[in-house]
Amino acid sequence: MPELPEVEVCRLGISPHIVNQQVSQVVVRNSRLRWPIPDEVHSVVGLSVLKVERRAKYLLLRFSTGTLLLHLGMSGTIRVIEQDTPVAKHDHFDLVFQHGKVLRLNDPRRFGAVLWLANDQDELGLLTKLGPEPLSDDFCAGYLFSKAKKRKVPIKTFLMNNHIVVGVGNIYANEALFQAGILPTTKAGVINEQRLDKLTDIIKKVLSAAIAQGGTTLKDFTQADGRPGYFAQSLKVYGRAGQECLTCQTKLEEIRQSNRSSVFCPNCQQE
Repeated sequence: MPELPEVEVCRLGISPHIVNQQVSQVVVRNSRLRWPIPDEVHSVVGLSVLKVERRAKYLLLRFSTGTLLLHLGMSGTIRVIEQDTPVAKHDHFDLVFQHGKVLRLNDPRRFGAVLWLANDQDELGLLTKLGPEPLSDDFCAGYLFSKAKKRKVPIKTFLMNNHIVVGVGNIYANEALFQAGILPTTKAGVINEQRLDKLTDIIKKVLSAAIAQGGTTLKDFTQADGRPGYFAQSLKVYGRAGQECLTCQTKLEEIRQSNRSSVFCPNCQQE
């Protein structure tokens, strides 16, 4: 699944091509995504995209009358392409612009979403209950400690709870916990404030580095211009189970947590 850095890279990639551009047509080839694509998406015809924002892993295309919300799901990709580009399998949704470009969503597994928030009213509550952005000032020293008190959930599961902080997905939770020297199984509530403040800083650095390097190369993700991301070259634990730790040469171990892979160094990471 594309994680926060991949979605942010997508936002950066598509923005120069569609901001201040007028929509001339909306094409829905398959409305059966995670939620049905509502007919209201056609209301953006004749309107211009005012800006493109990101909240958690949602892309928000702002118009004067509301917001078009896009989510890539498990395997979705978004491209800005020429209008005469042939339609491929799983190309479910197009925004066609007057200047000849098309914003196209391809989603093989159809776990993504295209929704219309009229007057920015979030009727499904997708955005209203989200925690702070990890790169914002709201995600700061003392924040994780205040949320973790008396929590018995493992720290990795805690970090991946979007009500606590958004966008710290599986890959980057693995990487941040390794750099912080914390085992993913450690109960969130027993970690002291100093270690959690250090973890907060590391999460910011790991995500910022991923965005700067173009997002992680995943089989289901490439950037908006079709080029793959490059952060996979820098991953220290994720995807390296059974290999030597790059710090101490101890064999990396792997467990399953909430049906997700957790890879860690039993020497470098402690409770």
